[in-house]
Amino acid sequence: MLLLVVAATTRLTGDDPGAAGDPGPVAVPAPGGAAPSSEETRPPAPADPAPPVPSTHAPDGHIFGGNRFLVAYYGTGQTPSLGVLGEAGPDEMHRRLQRAAKPFQRPDSRVTLVYELIVTIADGRPGPDGDYSHDVPREVVQRYVDAARRHGALLLLDIQTGRAPFIDVARRLAWALREPHVGLALDPEWRMAKDEVPGRVIGAVRPQEVNYVSAWLDAFTARQGLPEKLFVLHQFRTDMIPNIERVETRANLAMVQHVDGFGTPGQKLDTYRAVARHDRFHMGFKLFYDEDVDRMSPRDVRRVRPAVRFVSFQ
Repeated sequence: MLLLVVAATTRLTGDDPGAAGDPGPVAVPAPGGAAPSSEETRPPAPADPAPPVPSTHAPDGHIFGGNRFLVAYYGTGQTPSLGVLGEAGPDEMHRRLQRAAKPFQRPDSRVTLVYELIVTIADGRPGPDGDYSHDVPREVVQRYVDAARRHGALLLLDIQTGRAPFIDVARRLAWALREPHVGLALDPEWRMAKDEVPGRVIGAVRPQEVNYVSAWLDAFTARQGLPEKLFVLHQFRTDMIPNIERVETRANLAMVQHVDGFGTPGQKLDTYRAVARHDRFHMGFKLFYDEDVDRMSPRDVRRVRPAVRFVSFQ
């Protein structure tokens, strides 16, 4: 929920996601009524041999299997101003995250560590593409891809796209999403309508756009022979994802509704209970080092009902 925006122009260019990365046909119409590209309608190619299930997944291949609990540091890799993850390099932040996650451990569950890295940042200016966002450099993302693999953590690519459709940015990240430990997070707070500017309004996303992205990622995961991927929707107001009951679940995605409100424990729980759709999603919860008042303890979070399965620190 940070209202700070950063200006830059770097684009995450790399592998063409419409070549080996695109998943084949999807059933959801493109946002804005655009017709699917020829790459999206061609027959799927045979999948590569499936990689072994990483240690971030339960033996059954599921991220939340075996009552697993996820703990994340959130931010970007170039500055601490957008969250704790950027306060130091990934190896040092992994050590800090290990300490922060330890109190969430329970005898009947295993804690999985997550780096939630903001890879597309909303801007207060249109930029050369006119989309009011920019990507962090690919080499920064690669550093976290490598560190998460090295430390046995999940990497969650958080996109805050301004006026750009989520699917356009997600496709640019296909090169990283080919990794079995890399997932995707959509942040509707920073998804702007054509006449809106980040930081001036709270954004929103339609279920149709979410479904288009999740269908793409689900098919991509299946085609690449990858284990289940983490797919997170951030939300702290009901109107950020109107008609959320129309958001579809996907067989190859561990789908999380992550409730991000800050304030006192009472305010945070009121927001959580107003927004939570635990009948459809695994539930997430955010703790703010600076904005929260009387920040809730790990024991407090573990007692929240509906039960939280993923907590992140900002």
